[in-house]
Amino acid sequence: MIKSIFRFALNKIPRPLLIRLSYAARPVLAAFYSGDKFEDPIDGKKYKKMLPYGYEGRQRENALAPGTLSLERHRLMWLYLKEETDFFTAPHKVLHVAPEQCFYGRFRKMKNLDYLTADLDSPIADVQMDIHDIQYPDNTFDVVFCNHVLEHVTDDIKCMSELCRILTPGGLAIMQVPLDITKELTDEDPTLEDPEERKRRFGQYDHVRLHGLDYPERLKKAGFTVTAVDYSKKLSPEMFDRYRLPVGEILYVCTK
Repeated sequence: MIKSIFRFALNKIPRPLLIRLSYAARPVLAAFYSGDKFEDPIDGKKYKKMLPYGYEGRQRENALAPGTLSLERHRLMWLYLKEETDFFTAPHKVLHVAPEQCFYGRFRKMKNLDYLTADLDSPIADVQMDIHDIQYPDNTFDVVFCNHVLEHVTDDIKCMSELCRILTPGGLAIMQVPLDITKELTDEDPTLEDPEERKRRFGQYDHVRLHGLDYPERLKKAGFTVTAVDYSKKLSPEMFDRYRLPVGEILYVCTK
């Protein structure tokens, strides 16, 4: 019954409202789906199933962790930060653009972080920010997160350049995007306004581009040094499935 209700909600309720309702229902969802088949590394909770996620006709099974509402890409990033960096232990000044709910509260409570959130118009962000023209000086932040934002902006390379500018030398930036590995080049048209045509070309009504295999080259053009991290080579297939990580997704880790 809960699964049927959730599927109905995915298709009928506007996404911002669905996120708020799901966040309020986390304790109930986590208890209902409690088990031992899957595990969310963010909070360590285990589940017999995870929730489906995606638009009608493109839903992924066992994608959304009931307790944190993390998706596959969030769990991938968490594991990288935990296992490969000093993010959780060393002092860092952090800029988090369009912060994800599964990270926001946890990062805010970490004593080692000077944590700032930013968004173009979100009321929960610390500052309003257009990442085409960031209001902070060069070399301000040690860590920058800007996930699933660059597919929405008018000029993604300009935004990347601004994020590179405000990153300290040797700093860390992670900017995940939807990526089509069947496309050599990014398909984009910021002037396209028809929601259905955007959905057809770019995968979502409010996207203006779909990045292709040239994504790391675009990051380099903006000034970053880029390392491709493939976690499928770091974990066994069994653990990869247990954490429900995104198969085939490369994490492009940027430094300056």
